[in-house]
Amino acid sequence: MLPILQLIVDTVATILGAVLLLRFWMQAIRVRPPSSVAQFTFTLSDWLVKPLRRIVPGAGGYDWASLIAAFLVVLLATSIYLLAGVSGEQVFLFALARFIKWIIYGFVALLIIEAIFSWVNPHAPLAPFVHELNAPLLRPIRRVVPPIGGLDLSVLVAVLLLQIALYLLRIVIPGPY
Repeated sequence: MLPILQLIVDTVATILGAVLLLRFWMQAIRVRPPSSVAQFTFTLSDWLVKPLRRIVPGAGGYDWASLIAAFLVVLLATSIYLLAGVSGEQVFLFALARFIKWIIYGFVALLIIEAIFSWVNPHAPLAPFVHELNAPLLRPIRRVVPPIGGLDLSVLVAVLLLQIALYLLRIVIPGPY
């Protein structure tokens, strides 16, 4: 029964966490989402972000309430390990590692979506939005890795660097996350 409960909790937490992280990132880089994305994001996350804003207001142009809400979601989802006898300190470390992993996987997903758009339909309605979300990651890489024969390899380099970050994370904080 515990694996089924864990699957359900992880699925719901991952979707909600991804939406909260997307909300934070959109505001951090000041990108205006298409109305369908905005409606989905805000509808799914307002119930958690708005009350947190009373405690943690935005500062420095960042929506800290969304970021903290995403961490609270991952912490709550990871607390299921307490049932398996894992200590609270270990659960917190697993949650922190899992949170970083969610951020990295979110960037990888955005990069893959951008690559698919560039191959299949570069004029898709969501393509400019995804491009803007990826721009802060790709801009520094494009300065170092210029297009080769008209082919932009910056997305590939970014995914490789993010995979290395995941590998290092597993070394620094080993665990079941």
